Amino acid sequence: MTAIERARTVAVVGAGTMGQGIAQVALIAGHPVLLFDVDAGRTTAADAAVRSRVERLVEKGRLGRAEADEALGRLHPAHDLRDLSEAALVIEAVVEQLTVKQQLFSALEALVAEDTLLATNTSSLSVTAVAGALEHPGRVVGMHFFNPAPLLPLVEIVSGFGTDDAAATRAYDTALAWGKTPVRCADTPGFLVNRIARPFYAEAFAVYEEQAADPATVDAVLRECGGFRMGPFELTDLIGQDVNEAVSRSVWEAFHQSPKFVPSLPQRRLVESGRLGRKTGKGWFSYEQGAARPQPHTAAPEEAPAHVTVAGDFGPAAEVISMLQEADGIDVKQLTSGGPYIELPGGGQLAPVDGHTSVEYSDVVHFDLALDYRSATRVALAASDDVSERTLKEAVGLFQALGKDVSVIGDVPGMIVGRTVAMLVDLALDAVAKGVASAQDIDTAMRLGVNYPRGPLEWGRELTGDWSFDLLTALHERCPTGRYAPSLAHYRQAYAEEATESAEESTG
Repeated sequence: MTAIERARTVAVVGAGTMGQGIAQVALIAGHPVLLFDVDAGRTTAADAAVRSRVERLVEKGRLGRAEADEALGRLHPAHDLRDLSEAALVIEAVVEQLTVKQQLFSALEALVAEDTLLATNTSSLSVTAVAGALEHPGRVVGMHFFNPAPLLPLVEIVSGFGTDDAAATRAYDTALAWGKTPVRCADTPGFLVNRIARPFYAEAFAVYEEQAADPATVDAVLRECGGFRMGPFELTDLIGQDVNEAVSRSVWEAFHQSPKFVPSLPQRRLVESGRLGRKTGKGWFSYEQGAARPQPHTAAPEEAPAHVTVAGDFGPAAEVISMLQEADGIDVKQLTSGGPYIELPGGGQLAPVDGHTSVEYSDVVHFDLALDYRSATRVALAASDDVSERTLKEAVGLFQALGKDVSVIGDVPGMIVGRTVAMLVDLALDAVAKGVASAQDIDTAMRLGVNYPRGPLEWGRELTGDWSFDLLTALHERCPTGRYAPSLAHYRQAYAEEATESAEESTG
């Protein structure tokens, strides 16, 4: 390993929340740490804050008294940039303005040794551009920690166009030695997490904009059916609508306003109105004292149908059929052709989400994708206005008989979980094909960086056949803006799988 030796000094420039967190990580890992901010008062306050955090670790039993005392003895506030000249690693966590970062690194380049590693914690700026003003840009690398840095394990190691491989490897090994989980990625807009996570927010906001479901219902479906830790509406209220919208806009503009990354107009209106989330007391939801938490739409109890007929291959929803066969009081007849659908006693049908709308069919209700249909506690159903009341009640009663809460939403193609997952898979495949990162690092980044229940590529493999490709193709036909057009990598994978299946059939 080429990790920076523990005896060597790590300097952190920028004494805000991220700078303090990074300084704590390096300190607990055993390094002498210098903490610097151009505002001397912030440096002093940050030094006190880090010391307080270390003391809390002792109080909670996570750090021994002697170890804490040793660590605190290695923490020193710096009052002049020249004090950082002996550092082996300098990590900046200053304001997200390119000129500020460039000026800082230009000043550092003249002060530190030739082998000093210069790292930027930027989450939205180009590492290549940050290093562009330097005489020796090869020593500059992105080390993007996630907030709070002491708790979240992920660190994105970002190689700019001019970054030396040795510098990236050294940053990677250092993060690993600090107990973090580093992933490598190229210098692309949004890096890994912020690039690939955009559909998690964008698709939910689109469902809301299409008036198919309210924020509380969308959040509940993604949590209780999709397995995500938090829904996008509550999560962006926590992050801050201004922060989340700025990242979305930055990625969109960096990709030359690609339709894949179009920001949300309703979210823009929130930001313009000053409803930024928890920090202002109002966002998608109200956080004012006494405000009731909005509840998701949950259908009233309905009687389960006594018998159903099942036809076709349900792909990732196949477990639903097994659950029906195990359910008490429901007689299940299986057809060998047609489908996929569940024919209800009244003659209507219940079909798995496929990117089509309910209105295209006669009396058909769609049900959403789930991470795991057995453990899911909620499922969304989509029905057009012309679906009969009996069919909708029978569909609701059927899933209630399987122990699920049911949210009935508007007739949107791809529904909520289905379109979100398909888009995540597509962006991940595209990133791998373009050399942004390995499939393993992308899945690791999305699990650890934003707590997804599965990495998108792992999820894509779990979905049988060309499921995500077919759903996006159907969505693209209904919303031909380019947003849902499958990437070239997705096309290649789908047709490669089709060719493999045809070959197996011909030799069978």
